[in-house]
Amino acid sequence: MSDENGLQGGNETILIVDDHETIWDFLIDVLQKLGYCVLLAENGLDAVEIYRSNPQEIDLVLLDMIMPKCGGHQAFYQLKAIDPKVKVLLSSGFVSEHEVEDLLEQGACGFLPKPHRLPVLIKEIRRILDEAKEA
Repeated sequence: MSDENGLQGGNETILIVDDHETIWDFLIDVLQKLGYCVLLAENGLDAVEIYRSNPQEIDLVLLDMIMPKCGGHQAFYQLKAIDPKVKVLLSSGFVSEHEVEDLLEQGACGFLPKPHRLPVLIKEIRRILDEAKEA
């Protein structure tokens, strides 16, 4: 499924973990228009709980690195403990790729700086989901 701009969608479930309402409102709208099922967590603690409560149902986690209650690093390791095969795309406007290298080495699928460039974000989501199908 693709939109009028040629952005490739799908029917997978994506968990957005972000504490900024303007970001999640925009992402939810775009991803749902592309056919994805979207869940939302406002912090890392909620993300871990939602992931644990929906075993085998979440195909990708879009994880902000800087959040209250439980930041991206903590949340990532807790998600990996629940499911070593979890697909996580890291995101932040305040850290560099160098600062998340440890998570990339531990299996995070990629890192995108904020603000999100929509075509890049959508292509990266599709790349990760398609690679997971091939594996």
